[in-house]
Amino acid sequence: MLPYPVYISYTAFSVVVHNTFPSKSHRGPGRYSFPGEAWRYLCTSFRKSLAALPLNSQNPTHGPESHLLTTRAILIQHESTFPPMSGLFLALLGLTLFITASADSPTVPSVPAENCAALKTLLLDNTTIIDATHVAAGSNVTTPGSCQSSAFSTVAVCRVQAVVNTTATSAVHFEAWLPDEWFGRFLGLGNGGLDGCIDYLDLDYGSTLHFASVGSDNGHDGQDGRQFLNNPEVINDFAFRAVHVEAVLGKQIVEAYYGTPHRKAYYLGCSTGGRQATQEALLFPEDFDGLVAGSPATDFNNLGGRQVLLGRFIGAPSHTADSFIPATLWPVISQEILRQCDGLDGVMDGIITDPDQCAFRPEALLCSAHASNTSACATAPQVAALRNIYQPIFGTEGQLLYPRYDPGAESGGNFIDMFSGTIFPIAQDWLDFATFNDTAFSFDNFSVADVEAADAINPGGIATFNGNLSSFMNRGGKILSYHGRQDQLIASDNSLRYYNLISSTLALPNLDDFYRLFLIPGMDHCQGGPGAWAFGQAGNPSNLVNTSSHNILLALVDWVENDEAPKEIIGSVPGVGAQAQRAHCRYPQRSIFNGSVFRCEM
Repeated sequence: MLPYPVYISYTAFSVVVHNTFPSKSHRGPGRYSFPGEAWRYLCTSFRKSLAALPLNSQNPTHGPESHLLTTRAILIQHESTFPPMSGLFLALLGLTLFITASADSPTVPSVPAENCAALKTLLLDNTTIIDATHVAAGSNVTTPGSCQSSAFSTVAVCRVQAVVNTTATSAVHFEAWLPDEWFGRFLGLGNGGLDGCIDYLDLDYGSTLHFASVGSDNGHDGQDGRQFLNNPEVINDFAFRAVHVEAVLGKQIVEAYYGTPHRKAYYLGCSTGGRQATQEALLFPEDFDGLVAGSPATDFNNLGGRQVLLGRFIGAPSHTADSFIPATLWPVISQEILRQCDGLDGVMDGIITDPDQCAFRPEALLCSAHASNTSACATAPQVAALRNIYQPIFGTEGQLLYPRYDPGAESGGNFIDMFSGTIFPIAQDWLDFATFNDTAFSFDNFSVADVEAADAINPGGIATFNGNLSSFMNRGGKILSYHGRQDQLIASDNSLRYYNLISSTLALPNLDDFYRLFLIPGMDHCQGGPGAWAFGQAGNPSNLVNTSSHNILLALVDWVENDEAPKEIIGSVPGVGAQAQRAHCRYPQRSIFNGSVFRCEM
């Protein structure tokens, strides 16, 4: 709903235009001529600007302000066509400036701080409101659970803490951060790894951007999988239910507090959070209007199996196998990969733009027969392990189980967790406590047969690898997905697999109308890396340029509310400045270096 002063101003403007300037121009000797088409364009510009009320008040270059500046420019351009009406011209110009100023108002009147405490008595199904407290801007708050002890709130919010009993043996704790300045938008948040951790970083981020933001502990407390053991309903919370619960109950809390329902609902998540976004679109297509699905952990069972096999290739769970690659050798491997593949995109910058073009030959690292120092070369068993690491994993019948490890992904982040000589802990916990429900399970002889067995069990329907997004698409839902091309935990090619699965399932050669995938060269898992990785995807630190062209969450809002789909997303390098930016391309476009900059081309 429009703020009242803006609505009145627009109405008055429309009346003035339609009464003063008829649709047919009065053709004189070059004077008093202002075509009806131009006025209709002017009206349309106002209408668009008012329909796109500000994404946030800190962003004068996005939303209505930019449309209104365009409108003012049109008025200035055509002033000479009606000099006797300069008074009317100035009045319209003043009206433009008035609406520009009014546009900074939140779409919903502020709620008195004392109203927050009243939510303690709110009655919701199977839910207990633990606390509801108004938090001043710039405050640290104490947080429950084992994941962290405190969190920071940049803006003033009503903080609601609650727990819902999803079944007799499971419960989801969640929090709603309701900003004093709310623009009518709801934001659900995801989780990471096997986390039972509320995402306080993004609760703060969402409320800073004037979203009513809700996040949950995913049905358990802590960062490992022990609570899954013998608890199938806790697994169900993790696999599909927690985000749905936070969406349903969160919206009810929002309406109770602000006295009006949300206008649009959005979701932001990466890794497990990206998988949760996909699961929401598949199982609960009505929950959200738009989803940001970062580095999605889809095909979850095969992902975990592949993570175990990567360790097995170098001898895990043993550190003494001939194939074991010590941490000191990985920088040598990374430099050789760059030597072979960095220049394929036309520029030597330490970034492999398209790892799919990199046919890494580990044989180049093979130690000579008489080498006495093997610290800068690889033995034959190590070379064989590298061949296995950098090729896809196939099943017992030759079917693709999971894509290969991306060349370049071994250069940063916590990649060493995958190659430490122990089984990757996330995969081990999931297989031990959830899939096989057996803490004595041995990984000593783990093989592709075990990967297939785990996928057949598929606890809680965790796989999330179904391409039928027709219900979400048909209701007008939008998904923006992204994936770093040197993701050290989840192969970026898996997002290409899922895109192609959707395409084949829906018989759509192009998904641009509702699903767009952006590949990010030089980005690690969800964030970080040498590339231009910051584009508003991961908390306030990632929001370096607060416009929809540089912020994927704001781009999603533009797409859902204004039908302005992002053609590219511009990323920035933190700490370097605007000169270190790069346009990230939507699949199937490719990032091509033209001699000076990278551009998106088919």
